Amino acid sequence: MAAAPRAVWKGYLKLGAVSCGVKLVGATSEAGKIHFRILNRKDKLPVKSAYVDEGSGDTVEAEDQVKGYETDRGEFLLLEPDEIKALKLQTEHTLDVDGFVDKASVDPIYFEKPYYLVPADAPSNEAFAVVREALAKKKVAALACIVLYQRTHHVLIEPEGEGMLMTTLRNHNEVVAASSAFDGLKKVKVDKEMSEIATMIMDKMQTTFDPSKFEDRYEDALAAMIEAKKKGKKLPKAAPRPKENVVNLMDVLKKSLAKEGAAMPKKGNKSAA
Repeated sequence: MAAAPRAVWKGYLKLGAVSCGVKLVGATSEAGKIHFRILNRKDKLPVKSAYVDEGSGDTVEAEDQVKGYETDRGEFLLLEPDEIKALKLQTEHTLDVDGFVDKASVDPIYFEKPYYLVPADAPSNEAFAVVREALAKKKVAALACIVLYQRTHHVLIEPEGEGMLMTTLRNHNEVVAASSAFDGLKKVKVDKEMSEIATMIMDKMQTTFDPSKFEDRYEDALAAMIEAKKKGKKLPKAAPRPKENVVNLMDVLKKSLAKEGAAMPKKGNKSAA
């Protein structure tokens, strides 16, 4: 039997006068990813990073390191560990619900990292279930605040099976306004027939969301290369770069439609799509 995932945070979920012990478990993992160590090419032994004094070039040991805020060029204000620790909020172990929203009203660009929220112990099961059931019944998500990894995070909490899903949210000043990226894009008049063909292709390619079928082609290619090197075989050839050969967009759309086994829409037939 697999061991239960390690909790990254333990505390209390508070909804008005209702309070229950909860713990957070990471909802994502990178255990399946290929990781590298940096080696010395000469002796093939791992190397490690170190903090080096910019002036002397000497390595600075952990006990001699201190955080500093640059107030002016080359001038720093030192912040001692005890001073930073004293700033921790009293609500460090409390997940206090501030309000409720329709999840669809939250722009996905604010979503940061998901965690599973579960009861911390048996006595907390009933209160936890009541909160989860109420969220599911009202079809809303809870907005709350949590101190995680020495930072305050705004989070969104929603029911997920027999537990709940908590997603940390980016602050507004961390999100780049779409207008800054889209500014300068000119409005394009789209040909109605090409738009109709494009929608027909989409209809033919309609599918369901199944993340189990996602493929990491780079990771797969990396694994194949490592396996080939281990066995002393010839390395796999790199995939050729795609060519940008769109000369006539209408022709390309027609070929794509034919590939999906659909007939061209009849002119003047608005219901063809």
